[in-house]
Amino acid sequence: MHSDRRSKAYEFGVEAFLNFAVENLLTTTHIRCPCVKCVNLKLFGVGIIRDHVYFNGIDQSYKNWTFNGEPWEATTNASRNVEEDDGHSRYSFGSEEIDMDDNDFGDFGSDPYEFANVIGDGDQPVYPGCRKYKKLSALVKLYNLKAKHGMSDVCFTELLILQGDLLPEGNTIPTSMYKAKKTLCALGLSYEKMHACPNDYILYRKEYEDSTNCPTCGISRWKEGKDSILKEGVPAKVVWYFPPIPRFKRMFQSHETAKSLTWHAARKSIDGQMSHPADSPSWKLLDDKWPEFGNEPRNLRLALSSDGFNPHSSLSSRYSCWPVILVTHNLPPWLCMKRKFMMLTLLIFGPKQPGNDIDVYLEPLIDDLKSLWVGIRGVYDAHNGEYFTLRAALMWTINDFPAYGNLSGCVVKGYKACPICGDDTPSHRLKNGHKICYIGHRKWLPINHPYRRQRAAFNGKPEYGIPPEPLTGDEVLHMVENGDRVCWKKKSILFDLEYWKYLPVRHALDVMHIEKNVCDSIIVTLLEIPGKNKDGIAARLDLLNMGVKTDLQPEYGERRTRLPPGP
Repeated sequence: MHSDRRSKAYEFGVEAFLNFAVENLLTTTHIRCPCVKCVNLKLFGVGIIRDHVYFNGIDQSYKNWTFNGEPWEATTNASRNVEEDDGHSRYSFGSEEIDMDDNDFGDFGSDPYEFANVIGDGDQPVYPGCRKYKKLSALVKLYNLKAKHGMSDVCFTELLILQGDLLPEGNTIPTSMYKAKKTLCALGLSYEKMHACPNDYILYRKEYEDSTNCPTCGISRWKEGKDSILKEGVPAKVVWYFPPIPRFKRMFQSHETAKSLTWHAARKSIDGQMSHPADSPSWKLLDDKWPEFGNEPRNLRLALSSDGFNPHSSLSSRYSCWPVILVTHNLPPWLCMKRKFMMLTLLIFGPKQPGNDIDVYLEPLIDDLKSLWVGIRGVYDAHNGEYFTLRAALMWTINDFPAYGNLSGCVVKGYKACPICGDDTPSHRLKNGHKICYIGHRKWLPINHPYRRQRAAFNGKPEYGIPPEPLTGDEVLHMVENGDRVCWKKKSILFDLEYWKYLPVRHALDVMHIEKNVCDSIIVTLLEIPGKNKDGIAARLDLLNMGVKTDLQPEYGERRTRLPPGP
């Protein structure tokens, strides 16, 4: 490998390598190219690889030919020390043993390069000369068609066989559903189907894995047919769990994505304003309180979001399905909200929403978040070419207001609905509108703001109050654990995370709902859109009862009631 490329020794070495690689071929006529430009990421025929190795030179760090048939066991117990040699990385192996468990690679199998092998295999054209589709992209599109139109496995297998017959000879389309599934499963698209109590009391996992009835409500685990006979083996309710840890490992196996995940460490806030979550107090608290966590820029900072939607086309259906999504804040702002980086972790099926019992379904995710806080060893960073221990922390949740109440355990309806004011929420029930309004919002204005002194424009009274301080996580935990639950419905499962009670901001409201709902209310009132206008007889009568804007009270005529126009 270190000989002159014009020498006989180099020629003999090249031929010995090619013979070894060809002898260890398993399923394809192509092998990985070890030249310094391809670095085992591309597959070619023997002739092209011979040219590459002569023109570009061989990657001198490739001392164990694991990509070409040499057993990986020869290097599992070695540690890598990255050195620079002539502009290229060289890996030397010392005697220090890497401390890894058998399960550190998750579903990677015994070979940590399995993912790269799958990607390399999937990077082949669908047929010789095809430029539009690669094997993997074509397979994913076909699988999406299967899911969209509800094809059976038998139908999909026959479609694959037909596709293979229609395409030119030498195509790479798999010939069965089994082979297609095997390829996709190797990408880490695995999931767990967990049975749940129809009344949302438990998941049938851990100590309840073999139970057939809910220990709380006694209802059967199995679905009841139309004839009231239990269908044993058919669960009454199912939740799908998509483990995030294997996918985090996949993210670091992409060179570009691994580089983007440390983007936040290199940026600098120029104007002192909060332009990224890295500027937030929660981010800085994690760095200061746990410096061993903050000193590693690859450790992930996550946000969790969930909301219900109706998956059916019929708007009359009240079916509610709840996805739970993780967002990675390490990424730059132009990437972290992209669809491909928003990670679905749970799919909670209806027909009714989980409500405050959503904590039951979050149990497997919380278990994984606990493991991520302790650390996942043996994660390979393709950008730096080394293994490291990956850690992650959940920084906050992002929801609309009702889902905020479900996740935090805070009351979000009624007289005590303000999470900040709590028991001192300034609320008033409207006699005619039959709703509760909250009229103490001026206390958050600066102390000398002119709105504080205005009476007629608000509730007829000046405002001299000062805003209360938000409760800390410790205070909230103390309240719910000691039974002081005037404003709290439950203790959130998120407090099972070691760091959760220390975070200054644990829950955030998403901007979209606030902007849309406030904007809708203003616009429909200004334009007097029938059926949506907030300014009606009930609103005018409530103003009259409060002694505010009495000049706008309804004028009753013989045939109709007239509402004077507002200013």
